[in-house]
Amino acid sequence: MDIVLWIIVIASFIVSYIGLIYPVLPSPLFLWIGLLTYQFGINSDELSLWFWLTMAVLTFILIISDIIINSKAVKHYGGSKWGERMAGVGVIAGSFVFPPFGVIVVPFILVLITELVQKREMEEAFKSSLGALIGFLGGTVAKLFIQTFIIIWFLLSSFVW
Repeated sequence: MDIVLWIIVIASFIVSYIGLIYPVLPSPLFLWIGLLTYQFGINSDELSLWFWLTMAVLTFILIISDIIINSKAVKHYGGSKWGERMAGVGVIAGSFVFPPFGVIVVPFILVLITELVQKREMEEAFKSSLGALIGFLGGTVAKLFIQTFIIIWFLLSSFVW
């Protein structure tokens, strides 16, 4: 039975990484599926309260970092509020349109069109679209580091400490 549960834990962690490039898969949810499977199925004594509180805070940061980084990047590159919103919509829509490249291409195009509709010059609109791209990539890198930190801490807590 432990082997099946470990397969679920490992598969959940792998799917959480897939969620980095395919945002329709909620990475934090799959991380927690893996963590909770371990806690309630394999060993309920290993992971401390401190571990769980830290995981909750890191999960919150994981979720918020993506939103904040994307929004700030579009704004930093001169994008409008609508451009910021369309960047988020584009990431979600792009997950379905042309995965995994849609999450890069669709937000770029949506922000470009949104900014042009708002009577921005092509150069300004392109710059805002570039901000959407940089924001997505920056958010993905931040999530990659946070997820990796969570998994490493989990492994250390489970096997070493």
